[in-house]
Amino acid sequence: MAIYHLAVKSVSRSTGRSAVAAAAYRSGARIENERDGLVHDYRGRGGVEAAFIVTPEGAEWAQDRSALWNAVEAAEKRKDAKTAREYELALPAELDTSQRRELVETFARDLVQRYGVAVDAAIHEPHDYGDDRNHHAHVLTTTRAVGPDTLGAKTRQLDVRSTASVEVEALRESWAGMVNQALERAGRDERVDHRSYARQGLAIEPTVKLGHASAALERRAQRAQPAGEKHQAVTMRGMFNEMVRESRRAVEYIERGREWLRSVGERMRAGSELAARSMTGLVQGAARVARAELDRGGGAGMVPAIGIEAHSRERTQASSPARQEADPIQAMRERDSHTKERGGHGR
Repeated sequence: MAIYHLAVKSVSRSTGRSAVAAAAYRSGARIENERDGLVHDYRGRGGVEAAFIVTPEGAEWAQDRSALWNAVEAAEKRKDAKTAREYELALPAELDTSQRRELVETFARDLVQRYGVAVDAAIHEPHDYGDDRNHHAHVLTTTRAVGPDTLGAKTRQLDVRSTASVEVEALRESWAGMVNQALERAGRDERVDHRSYARQGLAIEPTVKLGHASAALERRAQRAQPAGEKHQAVTMRGMFNEMVRESRRAVEYIERGREWLRSVGERMRAGSELAARSMTGLVQGAARVARAELDRGGGAGMVPAIGIEAHSRERTQASSPARQEADPIQAMRERDSHTKERGGHGR
């Protein structure tokens, strides 16, 4: 079952973060932050399936990851500046590696076209812990437009409260459309919806975020379990999420059952209609044959099919001399009975 997730976050100096460190970690690269001299080396981390940069036309200089993000850091002077924006995307497990990359590239090009920014995308494999279908992407963008030689003006659509909610809603809807188109191209029936369960009118409880502490406890408990055994949640949030997932699976099974019953009903109706058409054809064919016989004059002495055996049997019994000879007394009684019914005396 394909899932939907798109979250928009900011990389801000006010929280002690830098765009250089975020880009290095997500792409599994080594980048030195020229602003503070710190080296961020994440080449040894695993799970990075792909990493690539998409820029506006003519801004080839921004294809260099180190040059791009150091230019971002140099362009911001405020100590609480937002240096980058991050989009977390859930990628359908129903797609293969190349299809997932194509999907993320489509989203990256859309961001470039909307805001004129540079996009640094990293596709990650599922974590060693948790759901092994959790393919996801981290998409970092600059907060400034990117020109042929340097960074330009700030993009304010997602910074101003009056426009941010509208922009995020439009992005969420656009991402859902991209995912559904990718699933359709892959020949899959699954679809996603960017709206909440409540907005869709579905009485389904959403899961809750584990958080770092609960996630660490769940990982520790999973490592301690014997190989091959199903993981049993040990935190309250983990147990709640398991209950939610079980209820979703139950709803999914019920829906599959309903769909199966509907398909069976449709096949039965189709079979009944076919049988009815066949019977109608047989009756009409028999009627045409009978009319043709009558038109040729061959039906004058015809006996209707219904009751033909009884008619034949009566004629045989009435004219059989062998039966009369075999039981003369019975024949005499029958003649006397006929005579009394006519009011005669018999002779």
